[in-house]
Formats: sequence, C-alpha cells, structure tokens
Amino acid sequence: MKKLLAVLLATSMLAGAAQAQEIKQFNLGILGGENAQDRLASNECYRAALEKVLGVPVKVFTPADYDGVIQGLLGGTLDMAWMGASGFAKIYLTDPNAVEVRLTTQHLDGTTGYYSIGFTRKDTGIKSMDDAKGHSFAFGEPNSTSGYLVPGSELMAKYGKLEDYFSSVKFSGGHEQTIVGVSNGTFDAGVSWADGQGNWEDGFNSGAFRKAVDSGLVDMNNLVEIWRSKLIPEGPMVVRTALPADVKDKVTKLTAELPQTDPKCAYGVAAGDVKGFVPVTLDAYSGIIAARKLQDSKN
Repeated sequence: MKKLLAVLLATSMLAGAAQAQEIKQFNLGILGGENAQDRLASNECYRAALEKVLGVPVKVFTPADYDGVIQGLLGGTLDMAWMGASGFAKIYLTDPNAVEVRLTTQHLDGTTGYYSIGFTRKDTGIKSMDDAKGHSFAFGEPNSTSGYLVPGSELMAKYGKLEDYFSSVKFSGGHEQTIVGVSNGTFDAGVSWADGQGNWEDGFNSGAFRKAVDSGLVDMNNLVEIWRSKLIPEGPMVVRTALPADVKDKVTKLTAELPQTDPKCAYGVAAGDVKGFVPVTLDAYSGIIAARKLQDSKN
C-alpha cells in the first residue's frame, strides 16, 4: 500500500510539473470548408494577437478536412480550434478529457444558434425540398454539423433513405465547395450554414454564404433557399486540456474580447458580423453528442 501511495504521489507531482511547464509554441487549427489560403488570411490577425499575448510563436494549421483538426486535438499536435458541434462531439466520444469547451458565437440578436440552409439555383425550378426529389444533392463533409449531421438526420426522418430520394448524394468536401458546386451546376441542390439573419443577397449576417459573397465566389441573387433546419447550437472554441491553465485563460480572454478590441479581426474569425464570443458549457452539446453517437453506431 505504501509503495502504491508513493507511486500515485509521484505521478501526481509529475502531472503538476508538466502543467507548470511553459509552452514553446502554440498551434491553432482551422477547420476546412474554404481554401487554405483564405483560411490563413481570415485568421492572420487572430494568430498575431495570440502570439503577442502568449509570447511564443503561434502556428496556424489548415488541414484539408475536418478530421485533420479533430485528430490534431486528440493527438496533442493542435492546442486550440473553433469546432463545429459534430466535430467536437467526435472528440468527446473518443476522449472526453482531450479538450475543454470555452466559448461559442453569439449572433447579433443574442442567440447562440444557426441553421443548415438548403439551397439551389433559381434556374433549376426547385422551390422546396419536396421538389428536389430526383435531383443531385450535396452535403459538405461527414464531420460537419450543418453540412451533414443535422440536415442528414432531419431529411432522412422526413424522406427516408436519401440515396433513394435524390438522384445522387455527394460529399463536396466542405461548405465553400457545396456553395460553388451548386452555383456552377455540379449539384442541383445542397446545404450550407448561416445565422439566418440579415439579407439573403448578402449571404446573411454570418456564415458560409457570407464568406462566399465576401470572396466574390457567388452572387446570392442567382440562388434560392428551399429548406431550413431546426436551430443548431453554435460550435465551441476548444482548448487542449493538458495546456497550462494560464495559457488557456489568456487565449479565452483574448478571444472573448476580440469583437470589442478588433471588430475587423472578429469578423474574419466568425465569418461575418456577430455580437460576441460568450462562455459555453458541455451541456449545450448534449443533444449533438447523442446524435453523433447514434450516427456513428450505424456506420
């Protein structure tokens, strides 16, 4: 018993020492969904601000897909990321102690939710998801909340097996790819995400459509909305649990204050106009975690 106690105490002391160690570099992961250069440009001001407050080099990583960020956080090669709720759920179901949720996005009306938006081109003649039967359809990618998990679940509940309902079902690779693919005729219809506020022609106030409009990739006047999901909880900003407490707190404080200290930078991080970045807890994602667990059990 004394030997076991000594081992436990030694382990605890080593863990404490590891927590106290200063970091040499901080790695920020940015989810896929738009090209890597645009992701880097949108987050350069954020990277620089983090580097200044932490006093160490901050590197930005832009994996080709969502899973690259998920695995980076699970493996400890990434220290922080803004996640979609489904991506976070995958991390939590794999290792509930890998990351901590800290903040989420608050929209201009004070809500912390957004929508999966079904859309098509005006010239397809499709006016609703009922009309989309027999047409090609695009989801974003398997780890996306608004690009697959939520719309897939809601549409299957109403229409049954989607491969039988649509002429074809494809994963475009990300939100930007879906928007461009529908716009140029590669897909007849698809889903992407938005806060659902503001003007359609602007791509709403924030979200993937707004990013696409800002980048000059699409003219929203050529597209129409045909479906909208139930409200989805905004994904969390997560930090690696094993980081020193002061590092996690500095990053959280800087991010929470960003809409006030640097609105232009916050616009790039949030993909549009938002009210702020506010505290969030694990409870906000219990429904998404349950849905992800069910989805994964079927695969």
